[in-house]
Amino acid sequence: MTQQDVDAVAFPRLDEAQLAAQEGCPLSKLKHYRDGEKLFEAGQCDCSFYIVKTGAVEIVDDAGDEPKVVATLGPGEFTGEVAQLTGGPAIFSGVARGESDVFEVSNDALREIMNVHPNLGDVILRAFMARRHLLHEMGDFTGLRVIGSRYSKGTHRVREFLAQNMVPFTWMDLEDDPQVKRFLEQAGLTEADTPVVTWGHKLLLRNPSNEELADALTLRRPLEHTVYDLAVVGAGPAGLAAAVYGASEGLNTVVLERDAPGGQAGRSMRIENYLGFPTGITGRELAENAVVQANKFGAHLPVASPVTGLSFDNKYAVLHLDNGETVSAKCLLIATGADYRLLGVEGCERFEGCGVYYAATSVEAQLCKGSDVVVVGGGNSAGQATVFLSGQVRKVYLVVRGGDLYDHMSSYLAKRIEETPSVEVLLNTEVRRMSGDRCLREVEVVNNKTGEARTIKTTALFCFIGATPRTDWLPPEIEKDEKGFVRTGASLENSEAWTARRQPHLLETSRPGVFAAGDVRSGSAKRVASAVGEGSMAVLFVHEYLKQM
Repeated sequence: MTQQDVDAVAFPRLDEAQLAAQEGCPLSKLKHYRDGEKLFEAGQCDCSFYIVKTGAVEIVDDAGDEPKVVATLGPGEFTGEVAQLTGGPAIFSGVARGESDVFEVSNDALREIMNVHPNLGDVILRAFMARRHLLHEMGDFTGLRVIGSRYSKGTHRVREFLAQNMVPFTWMDLEDDPQVKRFLEQAGLTEADTPVVTWGHKLLLRNPSNEELADALTLRRPLEHTVYDLAVVGAGPAGLAAAVYGASEGLNTVVLERDAPGGQAGRSMRIENYLGFPTGITGRELAENAVVQANKFGAHLPVASPVTGLSFDNKYAVLHLDNGETVSAKCLLIATGADYRLLGVEGCERFEGCGVYYAATSVEAQLCKGSDVVVVGGGNSAGQATVFLSGQVRKVYLVVRGGDLYDHMSSYLAKRIEETPSVEVLLNTEVRRMSGDRCLREVEVVNNKTGEARTIKTTALFCFIGATPRTDWLPPEIEKDEKGFVRTGASLENSEAWTARRQPHLLETSRPGVFAAGDVRSGSAKRVASAVGEGSMAVLFVHEYLKQM
C-alpha cells in the first residue's frame, strides 16, 4: 500500500448523501465556530466527534515546543482517532479556520452510528486505525513526555504502562538526552522529581502509580451499571474475546484489568502461529485491535482496576476493587491469566526494572540496543523474545535449563533460533547470580551437568521461566487444582463444591454462573488462539446460564 493509499484511508471525505444525512440525524448537532475557536484540545477526555460541513478544522500538535498543524480537514472530513472509541484523552487539538459549521456527535452516538450504519461505521473505523498507524510513523510527534532515568524502576514502569495502554509518549532519558536539564528547569523541576509525566511544559504527575496515571488519562472511568450481565476479570486474549462477543450480543459487559490490555500475549513482539496472520502480529497490535472492537460494541474497560476479592450475594457475584468499589454481575468470567515466575537467584530482585525484565518489547529493547543480552527460558515466550531481540542487539545468550531446545518450544521458533548467528544457545544451563552497580552488569551461569561456570557481561536479562496463575484473590468456593489453576467442567465431576442439580458447563467453575477461560484455567492449552476461543465460547455458556436464572 502506497503512502497515498494510506492517506486516502486515514482522511476519507464523506459523500454528499452521507453528509446530507447528518442534517436530520438526531444523533448529530450542527454547531458554528468562529475562526481560531477550539473545538477540542489535547488532553481533553471524552471529546465529541466532529464532521466538517463548511469551512475547515486544523488538527494541531501542541505538545511540543511549538504548535504544529498536522492536518487540515475540509467539508466532508471528520476528526478523531482510536482514543475516540477507547475513551482516552485527545492527542491533538482541533481549531476552526475561518467561519466553520460542523456536526457534533457524542461518543455514545458515534458508537450507535457505527453499529446501526455499518458502511459509514467501517469508513470511520478504518480511518481511526490508519490515523493511529500514521501517528506511530511520525518521527517528530511528542505527545506525553516521560522524563526519567534508564536506571529507574519507576521510569520503566511508567513507560511500560503507557505503551501497553496505547498512550503515545516520548521518553526523555536523564542519562543521554541533552535537552533534559533545560526542560526540567523550564518546568520548575529537578532530577529528584523524576520520573515525571508532562504535556508540553505542563506538569501532570510526579512518579505516579499506575492507578494515578490511569485516573489522569481517564483510562479508569466510573462504572456505568449497578449490576452487569457479565463481568470479566482480566483483559488478556480470553477476556477481550469475551468482551467483544458479550457486548456485541447485547450483554452489559465490564472488563476489569489490573495493568493493561493484552495479558502475557500483549508483551510478545511477534505471534506467528495465530490463525489469519501468516506474517505474524505483535501482541500489542492484537490487543489494540481487540480493545477498539470491544469499545465499538459498548463494552466498558476501566484499566488499572485491580480486583482484590470475590464474594457472592444470592446468585450475583460481587467483585471487590482495590479502591473500595464493588462490581456486581449476574455472570463472572475469570480470565486473569498467569504471571511470569520470578527468577529468584542472588541479585535478581535488586535489578528488576533496571536490568531484569519479564517482557521483551520495544520499550525494553530501546534500553539495550547494540549490547549483549541474556534470555532465560525454553518455551515459546522465550523463543519469541530471542528472535525479536536478535534483530535489536549485538548478541543474545539463550539460557535453557533442559537439554533440548525442541522439548517445549515450537519447532519453527527453535529452527529460526538455531539459524540466527547472533544467538548462542546454552543448554543444560541455569543462572546462578547477578551483579552490577546502578543497573545489571554481569550474569553468572552454570552448566547443571558439568558444573562449569561462566560470567556474561550484560545490561539486560529477560526471564520467561513459566507462569503462576493469578488466583490469589479467589475465595474457597472456586475450586483450584494443586498448582492453583481454576478447575472447570468435567474436572468437577466428583467435586463436593459443585451443588447444582445439573452438570457444570464446559468452562464453568465450582460456582454456578462463574466461568474461567485462558491460561488461568486448569488444563488449558496456554496458547493465544485457544484463549480467544475459550473467551468467546464462555459467552455461549453465559447465555445458557442467564436463561435459567
